[in-house]
Amino acid sequence: MPRLNVAASACLALTCSTTLMLGAAFLSIPSARADEPAATEGDWPNWRGPGGRGIAPTSADPPTTWSETEHVAWSTEIPGTGHGSIIVVGEDVVVATADLEAQVQSLICLDRETGSIRWNCPVHEGGLKQEGNSKASLASSTPAWDGERYFINFLNNGAIHTTAVSPTGEIEWQQKISDYVVHQGYGSSPTIYHDLVIVGADNKGGGAFAALRRATGEVVWRFERPSKPNYSSPIVWHLAGQDQLILIGCDEVVSLDPARGDVLWRTEGATTECVTTPVTDGRHIFTSGGYPRNHVSAIVADGSNDVTWETDTRVYVPSMIVSDGLLLAAADAGVAYCWEAATGKELWKKRLGGTFSGSPVLVGDLMFVTNEEAETYVVRVSAEGAEIISVNRLGESAFATPTIVGDSVYLRARGGEGDARVDRIHRVRD
Repeated sequence: MPRLNVAASACLALTCSTTLMLGAAFLSIPSARADEPAATEGDWPNWRGPGGRGIAPTSADPPTTWSETEHVAWSTEIPGTGHGSIIVVGEDVVVATADLEAQVQSLICLDRETGSIRWNCPVHEGGLKQEGNSKASLASSTPAWDGERYFINFLNNGAIHTTAVSPTGEIEWQQKISDYVVHQGYGSSPTIYHDLVIVGADNKGGGAFAALRRATGEVVWRFERPSKPNYSSPIVWHLAGQDQLILIGCDEVVSLDPARGDVLWRTEGATTECVTTPVTDGRHIFTSGGYPRNHVSAIVADGSNDVTWETDTRVYVPSMIVSDGLLLAAADAGVAYCWEAATGKELWKKRLGGTFSGSPVLVGDLMFVTNEEAETYVVRVSAEGAEIISVNRLGESAFATPTIVGDSVYLRARGGEGDARVDRIHRVRD
């Protein structure tokens, strides 16, 4: 049961300080920023899709069943491997990959209609070393698109680098963010804000978050972080009357002014190692983590340091979803959960199967989530319960989150011979 109106676990032993108390008024739902790069109904331009919420556009109408011979528009083998999600922009399907044998980390663009490779941009040549968690890849970051160029983060040669790539596959600039001491691996994805791209490099050696000028790579601000392993991606939400850049992990939750990097507030409410990207209902920030303790927490995002509720559920790697007052999760151990977002009341849990590293995506009232055995569950969800609609296998193993736009689901997996593949699953019209 959730522990209501309590501070986060005493083992965090942080000194909480509020450097800026934010206004008391909250938005009922997170609002899109006016400066957010325009995404058409047919685009998925960054990690977790438009707005970073893990919710597909309202026009999405993908198939709910598929197989190796059913609903596969195309399947393309790509060199190397990676766990970062696919993004879709116009006619481009873009994915990051790392070929350890060839010692190349690349950004690859496929044709949306045919699946043919349009361009392959080598971002780093040499400097690839597999270490840390055996499940980790050297291409676990998801690219971001700002309307003019693609951005990608790679761990290479003991450091994190952010690279800007043109729409035709040429490197425009590259910026080192921080040296990096590997613990589990690296998978933080870039986020776009105004004329900035914001990136993170938490690690045991002492990392940083930084805002770079999108056009040039110039460092506009830099926020130093503790010497602790952590893997979460930055996200900007409009909360309590202003934009807030939310960082979780390293034993705290921090809100920064995304334009300047100044601390707005910081509090307990996260553990040391977090992989997930936080979500919001417009009032709370919902965090989750898995080491050294398991937790899901709801933190009021006004600088009051109020942890409204918390559970010890293990939602370590897959990020959560907030929709219609519900907090939804597909936990690592193969169980789906639903909580009342405002109170933490557990409404239901549903056994799925396997182990999940990829995050769920919501399409209307259907949740799509892929386990490590490359089985994608389609689950109908509501406050009343969950119903498994189908289980669809494509490939032998998968760690990436599905991408869903229009009539298609985009998946990346590995086959029986270890080949890496990108698949477009589409609805066949009569």
